[in-house]
Amino acid sequence: MMRSLWTAASGMSAQQFFVDNISHNLANVNTTGFKRNRVEFQSLLYQTMRRADLDPANLTGRPVNLQVGLGVRPVAVSRDFTMGSFQRTDNMQDFAINGTGFFAVQRTPDEILYTRDGSFQLSPVADGLMLATSLGYAVLSADGEPIIIPEDVNWNFVDVDDSGTFWVVTEDNEMEDMGFSFMLAQFPNVQGLESVGGNLFTPTAASGAALIEGEDDVNQLSIMFRGYLELSNVSAATEMVDMIRAHRAYDLNSRAITTSDEMLQTANGLKR
Repeated sequence: MMRSLWTAASGMSAQQFFVDNISHNLANVNTTGFKRNRVEFQSLLYQTMRRADLDPANLTGRPVNLQVGLGVRPVAVSRDFTMGSFQRTDNMQDFAINGTGFFAVQRTPDEILYTRDGSFQLSPVADGLMLATSLGYAVLSADGEPIIIPEDVNWNFVDVDDSGTFWVVTEDNEMEDMGFSFMLAQFPNVQGLESVGGNLFTPTAASGAALIEGEDDVNQLSIMFRGYLELSNVSAATEMVDMIRAHRAYDLNSRAITTSDEMLQTANGLKR
């Protein structure tokens, strides 16, 4: 019966972790570009009380093992990187990616991070206006440099096509290539990306190095939408259903502990 106490306790701990993850998803239901997290569970060790010893020749022995499980534990939190729906904002500093690409932003001179959040701002710098995240990190162009709109160029006359290339309308009402475009990156294994907060991800050995669209070999190029934002892909209804399941599982595990405790009390009372 002591085994049942520890097993049920592991179930309660796992369901509490499940609810923690659900809470995180619900808290970010309106976060731009947020990707839903999903908890993965794994059974713990099994205690083998008797092994199978079937002898097919003599048709004797036991055909199955006698084992009892020792509970459960969370082993991973994977992310659902499917695209969220697009919301039209008509803000010319908002961008959404239709595809598997990520924007590249520079947090420090030696650190490049990646995001799906395209709600950018214009930050004044010495040479003009720099496109930056809400945290002030520079958005990078395909050549690895911050995207800076020269001071003699009016942002209202700047256009961005679906490949992420910047154009400007000249005085002759013609489109002139500004010579830079968004750096869009893809990864061999997006599940290996590590979240560092602020809607930002950093590559790891598990994710593989960033593959730059237009330079490296990728399956399909992304398409840029200006004046749109990608919403969170969290479904409040799905999270509420998962919360009900987690609550019921937690309650059942707590009842198992109560039942085991009552059985122990009964056993202890027998010697009286």
